[in-house]
Amino acid sequence: MDLFLATFLTGLVLLLAGALLLWNGKPVAALIKGFPRSQGAALVGMSLAAAWFLYLITQLTEADFGAYKRPLFMGFGALAVLSYFYVREFLAVRSFCILYLLVAAVLLGAAWMQEPASRLFLVTLVYIGIVLSLYLAVVPYRLRDFFDWLFAREIRPRLLGGAFLAYGTLLNVVAITY
Repeated sequence: MDLFLATFLTGLVLLLAGALLLWNGKPVAALIKGFPRSQGAALVGMSLAAAWFLYLITQLTEADFGAYKRPLFMGFGALAVLSYFYVREFLAVRSFCILYLLVAAVLLGAAWMQEPASRLFLVTLVYIGIVLSLYLAVVPYRLRDFFDWLFAREIRPRLLGGAFLAYGTLLNVVAITY
């Protein structure tokens, strides 16, 4: 993936999320507030994260523990399956944190060795997301608390949606102009 595509797609995702939060309909609020404990989201997120991570294990070279591909693959595969049955509480949050970290690696790879002016806004957002993902993977119930706080007043999701729209627009402008 090149920097243009990474920046543009990230901007589009932010525009979509911003539009949903700016609209702030009752179905959106219910969906977002139900996400942290959703078993369906946990199954989808964990399946995608496990498949992607296990694929990365199959691509390891000798310098990256490639000699141990099979035990690593079997161990992490078992860990992914068992986590769905034994760590169901807030597994959706944890699985999407894993997915974000995998996506962040792709985005940072696209920005690697590019001009600072063209990658600054994307990389800043990605690093903020990495810190949030690591934090929420450890204390996933904080996302539920944040959603409760966010939807307690009508204006808060709209402000966050406006911020997402503004940053998504900025990312798309940067992608097109650089």
